[in-house]
This record gives sequence, structure tokens and C-alpha cells, in this order.
Amino acid sequence: MGKELVRIFRLFLGLFLYALGIVLTMKAHIGFAPWEVFHAGIGTAIGMSIGNVSIVAGLAIGLLALIMGERLGAGTICNMVFIGIFIDLLLNLGIVPEMKGFFLGMALLVAGLFTIALASYFYISSGYGAGPRDSLMVALTKKTHLPIGLCRGGLESLAVLIGWLLGGMVGIGTIVSALIIGFCIQITFRVLKFDPTKIHHEDLMSTLKRIRLFAAPYLQG
Repeated sequence: MGKELVRIFRLFLGLFLYALGIVLTMKAHIGFAPWEVFHAGIGTAIGMSIGNVSIVAGLAIGLLALIMGERLGAGTICNMVFIGIFIDLLLNLGIVPEMKGFFLGMALLVAGLFTIALASYFYISSGYGAGPRDSLMVALTKKTHLPIGLCRGGLESLAVLIGWLLGGMVGIGTIVSALIIGFCIQITFRVLKFDPTKIHHEDLMSTLKRIRLFAAPYLQG
């Protein structure tokens, strides 16, 4: 049970840090992050809110990762739901100040990207299933045998291109994010000696089965 609680803690710590990283990049005020450009562009094109586009995109990307052989689990679902909740919480609390100058904004942006990289380490290593975008990143790494940083950077760049073509807002921060997010993740994983392709993720049905087995004696009593 103790080990399970540690896994759950790692999952939610990762989700919270991911939300914090996104808020840091937003408060940098030098351009939308790549996936926000993508969501805003599609939202503009089809008349849907960024939040709803994010959910639909997460489902579509998760399905693609599943087709490519990645396991989707409880962590994948939590990623879709709780990151948005944590982002709203952090924005409402106003604990991250807005940057006024370019260089301060750039520093906050880089800090946000490394926070996202650290977040990815925590929730991927929990083994409950990575988020949809990280699942696709890992799937591409396995299929292509390319460095994980290159795969992540390629995904981010493609998201920016599609979002920009559809009307999403692009700034210098967007370009920087797309170019270095993959390297931030690769550096972080290397420092922590973490290989996400070696993690055996528990799928959602396996998690539910274990919960039923754990709860059965208490329900019968």
C-alpha cells in the first residue's frame, strides 16, 4: 500500500509541476507555448474554446499513441483533467508574477520548460500511463529509434506550424519553446538517469482490476 501511495504522489506531483510549468511560460509574455498555439488555432478555425480543443486533441493524440502500441492508463486520464484544474488554480492564486522585460521573460520561459521536463519525469515514472502527448513522444522514440529530445521537438514544431496556419498566436517564446523543449527533457532525463522507454505502464483496466481486488474484502465485510 505504501508503494502505491508513493506512485500516486509522484503522479500528482508531476501533474501539478506540469501545470506550474505551463503557467510560468504563460507569464513570460513572449508568445504562446506550442500546444497552446495549436489549441488556439484549431479553436479559431472551428469556433471551439481552447479548453475543449485541448480535451479533444488529448483524446485524439492518446488514441494515436494507443494505435502505436503505448499503454494508456489512469495517469493519462488524470493528465487530461487535473492539469487544467491546477492551471486555473495557479492563475487564480496569482503566485507567479508577470514578466515585463524580454530577458526576464526569456528566463521565466526556460524555467517553465525545465519545470515541464521535471514534471514529465515524475508522472511518467509513476507507471500509471503518461499523458497523451508524452505517450506519443515515447511511441515515436520506440518506433524511430531517434533521440527522445528530437521526437519531442518535432512534435512541438508540428503543433506550432498547424496552429499558426489556422490562426494561432506565435511569438519569439513559441519558437524558443518548440526548439528547446525536447532538449530540456533530454537533459533532465539524462541527469536523472531516466529512460522512459523502460517504464512498464499499467493500463487503465489493470488499475481498475487491482482496485477491485483491494476493495473486495472491505466490501464483503
